[in-house]
Amino acid sequence: MTAENPAERRQFPGISPRAYEHPADRGALVALRSVPGLPAVLRALSGAVGERRERLLLLASAVKVTPRQFSTVHELRLECAATLDVGPAPEVFVLRNPDPIAMTIGMDTPFLVLSTGLIDLLDTDGLRFTIGHEMGHVLSGHAVYRTLLLHLTSASLNLAWFPIGYWGLRAIQLALEEWYRKSELSCDRAGLLCGQDPAAALRTHALLAGATSTDPEELAEFVAQSREYDAATDIRDSILKLGHLAGRAHPLPALRAAELQRWAAGEEYAARLRGDYPRRADDPDASFAAEVKAAAGAYRDAVASSKDPLAKLVTAAGGAVADGLSRLRRP
Repeated sequence: MTAENPAERRQFPGISPRAYEHPADRGALVALRSVPGLPAVLRALSGAVGERRERLLLLASAVKVTPRQFSTVHELRLECAATLDVGPAPEVFVLRNPDPIAMTIGMDTPFLVLSTGLIDLLDTDGLRFTIGHEMGHVLSGHAVYRTLLLHLTSASLNLAWFPIGYWGLRAIQLALEEWYRKSELSCDRAGLLCGQDPAAALRTHALLAGATSTDPEELAEFVAQSREYDAATDIRDSILKLGHLAGRAHPLPALRAAELQRWAAGEEYAARLRGDYPRRADDPDASFAAEVKAAAGAYRDAVASSKDPLAKLVTAAGGAVADGLSRLRRP
């Protein structure tokens, strides 16, 4: 389905973030959300100082989006917030930077930051997809849990004397990076739900990767790059691929684009557009076991479909997230 104007786009009242979260991301978040008092503990550790500081700095050094300033972005902000039933609509600031950047900051009162480079690069449909992506981060509460994981990572570095040693800590780091990447795939789906235009999402991914043309044939070649990348079966290529992921919080662009296009062509996306989606009101009753099972299934499918001889190592590291969280729930 391609919706060319707001009247044709479906809105999703009361939508739960579980409606778009990648199974690996969703399994981890359901577990974290179920830990009593965890968000309160995290806020006690971090406080609201960080986001207040950043917002004050942006008020003094960037442009706050309003009906008069960046009016198109303002309209897209309201539109995407209404589509995903996010209220109140987060503020948006535009920062002078030639690089295409979009981020969500804050836990209690999140706000979005877009760069001038991003706004210059994308058309209205691309901006809608990108702002919808960031609204996904807001609705999923990723800032809260990402901050928690950063705290845990920082703490682990001070516990190098633990029996698990360096390689144990390295495995934890790989698992956390894998979760970061899956959360980005989740929010790409949120962006697609806002725009409901897979072609616009593909153009955005290609442009962010460096494309200078959005000709359909060239976009098809861009997606084909992911198949060529996956088809490399030489063990030397596999080792190089592992290096590509080290320290990356975002999926590789061509692979990311292909992943979203597969979701757009699938039944789950079609069901969302029909109005078949989980509601926030049902989140407290979400089955932890079912979400962990779905996460494990997603990793098994990734291993089964991959031709890469070392892909199992990366997906196993990501699968350790679900396994570790399931252990937390045991008495």
